[in-house]
Amino acid sequence: MRWITEDATVLCTHQLGNVTNNPSQKLVTVDGRKVLVKNDPESRSIKLCPNINVTMKPCTTTLQVTVGYSTLLKVDGKQVCLDTVRGQTDGTPPGVVEYFVQLPGQQLVGSVA
Repeated sequence: MRWITEDATVLCTHQLGNVTNNPSQKLVTVDGRKVLVKNDPESRSIKLCPNINVTMKPCTTTLQVTVGYSTLLKVDGKQVCLDTVRGQTDGTPPGVVEYFVQLPGQQLVGSVA
């Protein structure tokens, strides 16, 4: 599992909805790019989700992370985000559409959990 950085590609399961990363910490970087920590993937904007229809709402915001925070590593007391981060979006159908990490934004640093 890789740590994810501000350059990570995070998408909704509709494959085109791109999540805007906004790191909350500045202490730890990988190759000069800030590492994401707990809560960073949550409440973020999703742009270009193609799930648009009369009865369908496109994904516009990430909700709470359900899996993917390190159980071992922390930065300033917050768990590091791993490339296994997943959570739901506000898109339709409710409770079904997720976001996930397609690319971690770096290939240098990994963790076992």
